[in-house]
Amino acid sequence: MARYFDVHPENPQKRAVGQVVDLVRGGGLIAYPTDSGFALGCALGNRDGIDRIRSIRQLDDKHHFTLMCQNFAQLGQFVHISNAVFRSIKAATPGSYTFILPATKEVPKRLLHPKKKTVGVRIPDHVVTQALLEELGEPMLSSTLLLPGHEEPMTQGWEIKEELDNQVDGVVDGETGIEPTTVIDLSEDFPEVVRVGAGDPSPFE
Repeated sequence: MARYFDVHPENPQKRAVGQVVDLVRGGGLIAYPTDSGFALGCALGNRDGIDRIRSIRQLDDKHHFTLMCQNFAQLGQFVHISNAVFRSIKAATPGSYTFILPATKEVPKRLLHPKKKTVGVRIPDHVVTQALLEELGEPMLSSTLLLPGHEEPMTQGWEIKEELDNQVDGVVDGETGIEPTTVIDLSEDFPEVVRVGAGDPSPFE
């Protein structure tokens, strides 16, 4: 059964945040709130967690996982960014965008797109997510909690607990956005809007 964490949306309790992060560090898979719906998250090197995310969401090997980063400095360790791309991402973060970029050697190979060697990165504008990332001290491997056959990401912690009680180790309840991120592919010399979501795509069109 998944542990249930009721975390305050504006002033996350340090003890609760610490317990969630201990679970992630110990190899656990969590469902947690972000500014664009709930996400599934685990530690970067957690092979079992990655396999479980693939299983829950029925993903193939071409799926772009996302590294949920606390800030720009952390993001820069895991992807290659040109000066022009740096400025455009800096202006749009934190926010409801996912950027697809060439990965550095810091990113485990099994997270990369098999042909492009790219990975998704984002800096969320969400108090609870930021508290978790600050405590963790590294990006959290994440994927939108969009179940097979569902058109919308799940937005209620108690529903997720009921639905995935035996498939995740923890559910962090909290307020979320209801639209998925806008996805921008910046792996080539020009931006490509892959998905329009909560973030305004116009700066990248």
